[in-house]
Amino acid sequence: MLSLFATLHTFFLSRVDGLRREETGATAVEYTLMVALIAVAIVGVVTAFGQQLSAFFGGLGAQLGL
Repeated sequence: MLSLFATLHTFFLSRVDGLRREETGATAVEYTLMVALIAVAIVGVVTAFGQQLSAFFGGLGAQLGL
């Protein structure tokens, strides 16, 4: 019985220790920063080329009859 208790105790302590070292919060922050950078890049490109893109897609739509 004591051996079973020791085994369970060791198992749960290793699980708790693993949860303490888990870095999912850091990963979420990194993904958030990447998404923010991508959004800034998209806004920059649309701002720089917005008029040209609008004319391109407007002409494309006219050729397709939309």
